[in-house]
Amino acid sequence: MNLLLHRAKAPVDELKIRVGKDNAAESELFFRRALFILLAIFLALLAVAGRLAYLQVLNHDRFTTLADSNRIRLQPLPPTRGFIFDRNGVLLADNLASYHLEITREQVKNLDQTLAELRERITLTDADLERFRRLVRRGPPYNGVPLRFQLTDEEIAKLAIDLYRLPGVDIKADLTRRYPLGTRAAHVIGYVGRIDENELRRLDPGQYSGSTHIGKTGVEQSYEDVLRGRTGWQQVETNAEGRPLRVLSRTPPTPGQNIYLSIDIRLQAVAEKALEGYNGAMVAIDPRNGEVLALASQPLYDPNPFVNGIDFASYQKLNTSKDKPLLNRALRGMYPPGSTIKPLMALAGLDYGVVNRYSGVFCPGFYRLPGVDHKFRDWKRGGHGSVDMDRAIAQSCDVYFYDLALNIGIDRTHDFLDQFSMGRPTGIDLPGEKGGVLPSQAWKRKSYKQNWFAGDTLSAGIGQGYFLATPLQLAHAVATLSQRGIRFLPRVLYATEHPGTREKTIEPPRSAPPVVVKNPRYWDPVINGMIHVVEGGTAHRIGIGAKYRIAGKTGTAQVFTLGQGEKYNAKNLAKHLLDHALFIAFAPIEEPRIAVAVIAEHGGGGSSTAAPLARKLMDAWLLNKYEESPADGTDLPVDSPPTPELSPHGAE
Repeated sequence: MNLLLHRAKAPVDELKIRVGKDNAAESELFFRRALFILLAIFLALLAVAGRLAYLQVLNHDRFTTLADSNRIRLQPLPPTRGFIFDRNGVLLADNLASYHLEITREQVKNLDQTLAELRERITLTDADLERFRRLVRRGPPYNGVPLRFQLTDEEIAKLAIDLYRLPGVDIKADLTRRYPLGTRAAHVIGYVGRIDENELRRLDPGQYSGSTHIGKTGVEQSYEDVLRGRTGWQQVETNAEGRPLRVLSRTPPTPGQNIYLSIDIRLQAVAEKALEGYNGAMVAIDPRNGEVLALASQPLYDPNPFVNGIDFASYQKLNTSKDKPLLNRALRGMYPPGSTIKPLMALAGLDYGVVNRYSGVFCPGFYRLPGVDHKFRDWKRGGHGSVDMDRAIAQSCDVYFYDLALNIGIDRTHDFLDQFSMGRPTGIDLPGEKGGVLPSQAWKRKSYKQNWFAGDTLSAGIGQGYFLATPLQLAHAVATLSQRGIRFLPRVLYATEHPGTREKTIEPPRSAPPVVVKNPRYWDPVINGMIHVVEGGTAHRIGIGAKYRIAGKTGTAQVFTLGQGEKYNAKNLAKHLLDHALFIAFAPIEEPRIAVAVIAEHGGGGSSTAAPLARKLMDAWLLNKYEESPADGTDLPVDSPPTPELSPHGAE
């Protein structure tokens, strides 16, 4: 019995032992898991604590800045562009209050539909849409992008009625550049235009943030840094979506300085109206300091359409016109200087000791190189007979200067005329000036891979052949002659003005290395010859009735070359085949205050066409010979230019 009881109790004991062991194991497992979890939590807390220490202690300043940058945005405040005036305070460029249409991309559900609805209300060209889409792709979606500039009152009214139905569309006030005189002095002032992608890549973002326009040509380009001003900034608090909530701080922009040009707009009007009927240029300089008094180029163009983007058809018309109205002929038009170069050649001959003022040459109407049958003709068919330096300049005898050029040689001619800035830019403070061509043996070898010939020297000696100069270079050269070698770099900046205090800073003259000759008396016969050009020489008609004395030199630049047996008959030629007419002068000779260069394309002779135009300019400046006009200078009466007299090929 006991044995049976013992056997029955044994399984129960085993079960108790087994259960006890399982409970101990589970407890141990639970303990281990709890320990592991506690350790993991501890490590996680330690990591969080370490991260917090890293963020809030070690890198506190950095991450505070990053956090603020997510909450605060810097918005640029573009400056107001400075005004441009002439030397007397006549306004040439200002900023006009206007309105433009702007779209904020992130607030528009369907951009294409919105654009279609806007197109039903106002005029939107394909160019407007293309520019808008390009700007949208380039900027953040929360920034407004301009779609149309200079909205009319009628367009504003049409849009204002339905703005509530067009989320993201807004009408904003702004300032747009305006040129109140239109075409007047357009080639000098230039224009501003919208910043393009190429300019964006090279411009300093800090300086141009928020700006949409930049100077493209003329003074607007060369004095961009002065006119532009300095960008301001404001701190704007934004929400998580980047939308502005309030302005936290503001640094106002600094407006650009105002600029006063040396140009006298009344004299500029005289020059531009005198040139009507001709393509060409007139430049007037004060030889005492290099101030450009007038710089006219015909034909003209209106810069206003360029400000906010000229339409393609209008631009193509300007760009493809055979008259090239966008070309600034005063700076970039390169012409054979013709006989206007002869006073410089005479001075070179004296300085090199090749001739003296009494050296004579007989002119039969042509010149032959030794051993050569080819005749280099004089402009006067019958010749001038015996001539000395004075008469050669006054009557513009080609034969005299053929012989002089041959004796000087082309390389010495090049070196001497280089002192007058021939063959290189004068250094005027306007963009795009060309340097012309002052030929030499080395130049021809480099440019044409050819040797220089004696005939090339003869042509260069009378300002023909490879020789090319701009009207500005000729004006600078005659200004230098008037001052007997003292040179100033031409400039159009007269003064700058602080927009707040209105305090003006006058621009000082910029001197250049003088033309040095061995004997100061060499200037006398050259200038006397130029005086006799007007007093009895090729330009004697412009001296009639003058109340001041003028020194000048006529010139004619051939458009085509005649064969040896051909004769020039202007009556049978189309206008585009007529010679260019040139004239340079300074006055009054006792104390020169103005130096002038004129070129009238296909104008015929310099004496019949270019010289009278120069006389108009000198009368206006020296005698105040223009009627009083409105302050904007738009109605200055100037007589129409004379009808060019047709003269023999090469006539002066």
